[in-house]
Amino acid sequence: MPIKKVNLADKLSQFDELWSPRIVGEVNNFAVKIAKLEGEFVWHHHEEEDELFMVLAGQLDIRLKDGDVILDPGEMVIIPHGVEHMPVAETETHILMFERKGTLNTGNVDDEHTRRDLEII
Repeated sequence: MPIKKVNLADKLSQFDELWSPRIVGEVNNFAVKIAKLEGEFVWHHHEEEDELFMVLAGQLDIRLKDGDVILDPGEMVIIPHGVEHMPVAETETHILMFERKGTLNTGNVDDEHTRRDLEII
């Protein structure tokens, strides 16, 4: 299997949809995802999966019941499973996520933001 590098800026330029993650790679049983965000997402949690959020561009506010975590470019946070959270981006923000394959983006919530079949780019 050939080893290929991934240019995240190039991958991000291939789509415009907000809150619609794309898979850019896999590591063991984990998916490496990128997404463009703007506005408020939905309060949710994941029963079994932790989530890693890393900001590539913009600013991401991860709202938590006991205080917010604000991420600038180059910063990341891991949200443990079971922790209710709501991502918010005041302006268009680009992120990288690392989570177990099959993790539903809206966790325990099923609404218009839910993406079941993620595109691999």
